Amino acid sequence: MRHRVAAALLATLLLPVLAGCGTDAASGQEAAGAASPAPSDDVTASLKKNASLAALLPEAVRKRGTVRIASSVGAPPSAYYPDASTSRPAGQDIDLADAVGKVLGVELRREEASFEAILPALGSGKYDVGTGNFGVTDVRRKTIDFVTYINDGQGFAVRADDKSLGKVTRLDQLCGKTVGVGAGTTFEATLNSRKGVCADAGKKPYKVSVYSENGALLTSLQQSRVDVVMSTINGLRYQAAQPAAGVRFLGEFHRLDVGFAFAKGSPLLKAFQGAVNQLIDDGTYRRILDKWGTGDSAIEESRISPPEKK
Repeated sequence: MRHRVAAALLATLLLPVLAGCGTDAASGQEAAGAASPAPSDDVTASLKKNASLAALLPEAVRKRGTVRIASSVGAPPSAYYPDASTSRPAGQDIDLADAVGKVLGVELRREEASFEAILPALGSGKYDVGTGNFGVTDVRRKTIDFVTYINDGQGFAVRADDKSLGKVTRLDQLCGKTVGVGAGTTFEATLNSRKGVCADAGKKPYKVSVYSENGALLTSLQQSRVDVVMSTINGLRYQAAQPAAGVRFLGEFHRLDVGFAFAKGSPLLKAFQGAVNQLIDDGTYRRILDKWGTGDSAIEESRISPPEKK
């Protein structure tokens, strides 16, 4: 019984961390609802439409006055439901997208979607833009364009009572361990493409366990079926700061730019880039990141589909 209660508590508190740079995997509103109360300050209230940036939008978008946005909603600090009784998401990604909408003078018609469904749906035209802590990789840039808004990346965490690992910054430090990741994420791709590091070091290989649901992964961590979780730096740091989560952050592996995702060649790119850069210049961007405790991941300038950080 104690194991089941602990696992349920951990799953509730840890719902953000399966993907991002793979992204935060979408989770049900009820499951994520108790994760954390949302900061109450409205840091975007004073924003006004910038007519010159709005003029960069396609005529059809200006006429209808709306942008269709798909959001992967998991947990803080990226995007989550602070109140299970409502369908109103909160988080860094939510505030940044809302701020861009105000600067461009458009209404965001938000629809929750799972991480793995968003990128293909952009290509089909179902959505205009997607958010979900999408890391900018060279593979993704072949079919998707990005407007960057933060620098996040890949990191590791274990249960707080697991002392078998110290600081981890290299994959060969995971040799012999079972590493849990979310399906379709950069974490899964990174681990599978670099399995040879353990053989090169003369060590037993690590095993990759892939989960399509946060709850299953986090229960596995609590019950020691996986030794380590690989997920977003900001998500794991946030969870490690919550004592009840019982998680210890091990270190960063690889930083990635994160951005709004668009179909390749989208006519919205310049307008969104301009809006993010205005938010950086006028201080709104810093206030949003400070609100969610992610100031260390600030960027100096938004870029369109930059090369993957190596």
